[in-house]
Amino acid sequence: MNVAAGHEQPPVTDIPELMHELGRKAVGAADVLALAPAKVKNAALAFAAAALRARRAAILAANERDLAAARAQDLGAPLLDRLALDASRIEAMAHALHEIIALPDPVGEVAAEWQRPNGLRMQRVVVPLGVIGMIYESRPNVTADAGALCVKSGNAVILRGGSESLHSNRAIHACLVAGLNAAALPAECVQLVPTSDRAAVGYMLSGMTEYLDVLIPRGGKSLVERVQAEARVPVIGHLEGNCHVYVHQGAHLEMARAIVLNAKLRRTGVCGAAETLLIDRAAAATHLAPLVHDLLAAGCEVRGDAPAQAVDARVRSASEEDWYREFLDAIIAVRVVDGIDAAIAHIRHYGSAHTDCIVTQDSAAAERFLREVDSAIVLHNASTQFADGGEFGMGAEIGISTARFHARGPVGVAQLTSYKYVVRGAGQVRS
Repeated sequence: MNVAAGHEQPPVTDIPELMHELGRKAVGAADVLALAPAKVKNAALAFAAAALRARRAAILAANERDLAAARAQDLGAPLLDRLALDASRIEAMAHALHEIIALPDPVGEVAAEWQRPNGLRMQRVVVPLGVIGMIYESRPNVTADAGALCVKSGNAVILRGGSESLHSNRAIHACLVAGLNAAALPAECVQLVPTSDRAAVGYMLSGMTEYLDVLIPRGGKSLVERVQAEARVPVIGHLEGNCHVYVHQGAHLEMARAIVLNAKLRRTGVCGAAETLLIDRAAAATHLAPLVHDLLAAGCEVRGDAPAQAVDARVRSASEEDWYREFLDAIIAVRVVDGIDAAIAHIRHYGSAHTDCIVTQDSAAAERFLREVDSAIVLHNASTQFADGGEFGMGAEIGISTARFHARGPVGVAQLTSYKYVVRGAGQVRS
């Protein structure tokens, strides 16, 4: 389908039949993909990356249609930023595919092996999950990242992007299909739900248990809450990214200033953006004012406790709700805390177990923070914006998981697998 040329698909009137057809095709494709050699899967991704570059103009034209509609609906700047594509972002998508190609293929890897006294030889072997359902909003690059990660890990995937990015997603999906076709893999390995009808989401959540092995939501709180509440298959994902930067009394001021500004403002709409700044009372006299003034000067709204408000009249009073909030905007909550105990207690109470950072030159304090803060990602002297699969060397990510079951942190190729036990014997029977 040539979306950029204006050719639209006919409206879908029978959502259940559409979704069952997608599911049936996905199961068949998953059986083929699970046995595909690494070189074939890598070839598909290389062809897809080439298609992304070759079709850049068409992708940008499709994206402009989405942006125009978003502007007409007066959607906010953070959402527009997440939606927008340019030449560099398309190149980043293609580059991410090549990084995924360079990763080891986990499928078939023998994770462990041993022999029992009775002579049975046992192996734990990595296998794909099967068919993944991905429901996401805004970011068109998720189409490329999720599709590529699933292909590499041997999983078929059904993608349901947001209506606001429909044309962009279609154009990017077409590149993935071109790659699959070129490598002689089923096009149905990566399918895109071809309608913006919200009934399709409901059907993925509760009507496709015979096809889907896992669901992965990526988007706003309301979407993730709905998926977690209504899904009838396992869910991998996170509800919110309420990330903290704690500036300990042993923090180097200039390092703290650089980390805080980057963690909050590099990109405010990503889940790894810092939402709360905690400053040790023992460092407040030297660190609080510079950090608050840096944020204000950079155009960030600061909501703070009494000590933070005393620094500058522009600091608004933080409400109790603000300590829980994922702003996803140029807004940050600032609190002075009584040492590392209070900082850890605050993060445990208000945090979302996503990503939290301590800035300090005190190695003992750093190790305690890293040990006691039970978030999916904990950092020492580094921006929370490193909460990204690409920055972890995973090529890309399908999302960040804050769950403790199956996968935690960036979900990349290795996290999209399970395992089976292979047992080899020589006629043994159990007494």
